[in-house]
Amino acid sequence: MSGSVHPVAAARTDGPLPLRVIARLSQACGVVAALMIVAAVVITCQMIFIRFVLNGSTIWHTEGVTYMMIAATMLGLPYVQYLRGHVNVDLLPLMLPLKWRKALAALVLVGTLAVVGVMLWHGYHFWHEAWDWGETSNTPWNPKLWVPYLALPLGFGLYALQLAADFYAMIRGLEPPFGLQPDAALTDTDPTLVERAD
Repeated sequence: MSGSVHPVAAARTDGPLPLRVIARLSQACGVVAALMIVAAVVITCQMIFIRFVLNGSTIWHTEGVTYMMIAATMLGLPYVQYLRGHVNVDLLPLMLPLKWRKALAALVLVGTLAVVGVMLWHGYHFWHEAWDWGETSNTPWNPKLWVPYLALPLGFGLYALQLAADFYAMIRGLEPPFGLQPDAALTDTDPTLVERAD
């Protein structure tokens, strides 16, 4: 493998300061999300031990693990976008010339930003109602619901920030559309086009 740096990695580590800051935020979200998943697993193991070994009862474990997994999912969104880890089908972009590939990438990013913006708006209102009304879960643990609901606007907001950074980097030519090399294209000999006729 050559010593050249992938263009996406170069733009995110050597690019303008705002892109580097957003990249660090997304990486931090990934670390926090991973730690929350580990904590949820540990809490689940503790709950099983208390219930089935000590024959005791648990009050907050199930609800806490549920909130932690939702928060981990929300906070993991910007990190997965940073890694380009979301499901991506490259068939159409690979069939297009670079100019049209860039237009398609811009359309996809703007559409994704619009959907995430709607989710951010509703997530914020969902959180604000819980904050304003002092809602609790009405369970034996009875936590304030604004705390777990905060993951909604925070996760979608940071996801939108990473999407905006990706859009800026693509428009400015710092990253190729869809993270594909400019010379990437489908050919007749491409093994991805070979299908079995059953």
